[in-house]
Amino acid sequence: RKSKPPLSIQKLAKLMAGKDGKIAVVVGTVTDDKRLFEVPKLSVCAMRFTETARASILKAGGECLTFDKLAMRSPLGKGTVLLRGPVKARAAERHFGKAPGVPHSKTAPHV
Repeated sequence: RKSKPPLSIQKLAKLMAGKDGKIAVVVGTVTDDKRLFEVPKLSVCAMRFTETARASILKAGGECLTFDKLAMRSPLGKGTVLLRGPVKARAAERHFGKAPGVPHSKTAPHV
């Protein structure tokens, strides 16, 4: 779970701005974001897409690839941008670190 964090379409569009013609490669799930009204045309390769994310990418004229299709198209990985979601955003990360109760500890206790 930790090595495959989800990435929203909004963050994906922001990171791919100015990288026309390149394929975004996400090792994880691409999720939809209702706050993004106009999805740009994107070529995205990911492990998984949510149904609404896939629909909005295809509606914008983009394409959703799997890793086997990416390997056929670009065997050396040229023209790709490797992206990753926020790794430390998991709820479990709140409990890691200094022990709760220790001075200057921001760690949440397991209650």
